Amino acid sequence: QLQASGGGLVQAGGSLRLSCAASGFTLDYYRIGWFRLAPGKEGEGVSCISSGGSGTYYADSVKGRFTISRDNAKNTVYLQMNSLKPEDTAVYYCAAKRIGLGGTYCTRVRNDYDRWGQGTLVTVSS
Repeated sequence: QLQASGGGLVQAGGSLRLSCAASGFTLDYYRIGWFRLAPGKEGEGVSCISSGGSGTYYADSVKGRFTISRDNAKNTVYLQMNSLKPEDTAVYYCAAKRIGLGGTYCTRVRNDYDRWGQGTLVTVSS
């Protein structure tokens, strides 16, 4: 099971850190992606990290503001979100795909993931 948390209400320019914690399986073997869905908009793959941690990708809309990281000892992946904008308002989901240890590649394609957590709502006020 994946559990996303850390969402909330923040003013534009503020920061939040989302967490994606796994239970029942070890995240070391999984690539992790963060996705978001806002009302009236298409879903977006925000960021991802390879199982080995060396490969990361970011959507152009968040590049330079968001940072993905993983702490395998805590079985958790984080998404640090800085300089938040109202257009970042969405429900954020984390997802996982088992690929083995030491992976160097990840993808922001939704269909490449098969385990999904419930979302956490991020609201950025102007």
